[in-house]
Amino acid sequence: MILLAVSLAVIGTDTSAQDLEPRTYANTPVGLNFLIAGYAYTTGGVATDPAIPLENASIDAHGTFLAYARGLNVWGKSGKVDVVLPYAWVSGSAEFAGQLREREVSGFGDPRLRFSVNLYGAPALSLKEYAGYKHDLIIGASLQVSAPLGQYDPDRLVNIGTNRWAFKPELGISKGLGPLTLELAAGVSFYTDNPDFLDGQTRAQDPIYSIQGHVIYSLRSGIWLAVDGTYYTGGRTTIDGVEGNNLQKNWRVGLTVALPVNRHNSLKLYASTGVFARTGTDFDTVGVAWQYRWGGGL
Repeated sequence: MILLAVSLAVIGTDTSAQDLEPRTYANTPVGLNFLIAGYAYTTGGVATDPAIPLENASIDAHGTFLAYARGLNVWGKSGKVDVVLPYAWVSGSAEFAGQLREREVSGFGDPRLRFSVNLYGAPALSLKEYAGYKHDLIIGASLQVSAPLGQYDPDRLVNIGTNRWAFKPELGISKGLGPLTLELAAGVSFYTDNPDFLDGQTRAQDPIYSIQGHVIYSLRSGIWLAVDGTYYTGGRTTIDGVEGNNLQKNWRVGLTVALPVNRHNSLKLYASTGVFARTGTDFDTVGVAWQYRWGGGL
């Protein structure tokens, strides 16, 4: 049925803009629960904060995450709440201000909580009622919140946590065409200031505007495949009132494959790469996620 799309949410400040998440606004049966565990490997120019002025960076990140989601009845509309707890190991080197810096760090990333509701075309259904549901046009919205609880060292440039809050409202549209589903979602990520950046400086960041699209093909066996793409721009930073030259304009593409194992278990394989990056976010990611579902009369 559904494999919850939880992208790598383990490092850096702008992962919510870079996420490639097909089927975010699918109709989820009320009371159905999902437990997801995954691993992803990220390597490339900068796999942490793309707004930090690092040069010649070579950084590898091994990330794991544990997530939980539940289908909701939101005033007769289908909804969902999900929470992601990431953990990562990061190592590599880069030049900052002309000097070579090396870093190895591990720890929890900033946890993320998201609430979504389908405003049109996806009524709240039990699992039994869902069997007769036909996906046509769905319009949904979501709000994601990232809390500053992850590993953070104010004396270091490369961290896993961000030491600030992030909020991302998003609007999504999904259109079913038989076995084919077309999706489009647009969002904006807002950030509070980091008041303890490199020896007590205050670091602010402009919003990042993002749009992502997916073409999904579902097979009768329950397998589905998605071709994914995203574009995001904005995110210029200011440190103690001095504006940086780090406006982001970046494209990424990816591929997702979901494989049912049995009634309760499924796997997702995914990969993405940078197509164009104005600032240092040209990195590659591959990952796998296992999902267990229960409840809702399953």
